[in-house]
Amino acid sequence: MLVTFNELPDHSRIWIYQSNRSFTEAELRNIEESLSEFLKQWTAHGSDLHAGFEIKYNRFIVIGLDQTNASASGCSIDASVHFIQTLEQQFQVELMDRMNVSFKQGEYVAYKPLTDFKKMAKDKAVSANTIVFNNLVATKQEYLENWEVPASESWHSRFV
Repeated sequence: MLVTFNELPDHSRIWIYQSNRSFTEAELRNIEESLSEFLKQWTAHGSDLHAGFEIKYNRFIVIGLDQTNASASGCSIDASVHFIQTLEQQFQVELMDRMNVSFKQGEYVAYKPLTDFKKMAKDKAVSANTIVFNNLVATKQEYLENWEVPASESWHSRFV
């Protein structure tokens, strides 16, 4: 069952998929429509899942799931991964590669392989104060409070 992302409780489970590039306006409309249709029919063992989404900075797909009434099962998580893989193919983007880092350079969101980010840190091109996106957050509350943080407050701190 599709619900508005803002209506999801803070304890909702979160999955964040970062794109290797920004989506165009036309792509965003298509992705939003596809996400809405997927979440309307997303179930676990026959029970509707109360889920919502938002897209941030035209490149992060954030799916939230209120597990109060029904939790995601292995099959429902597999279905969501398959859906994201379909988006990857349709729009020729990378959404599942966790070995890449997104961070802010001014108002611009940069996307680099982890090896490049490490090199940038060594070369002082990024610092402990660089705003990074911690896509490992697990709940909506963590997402709201700890997703966009200085590198020093994230798993990225080991590199800066």
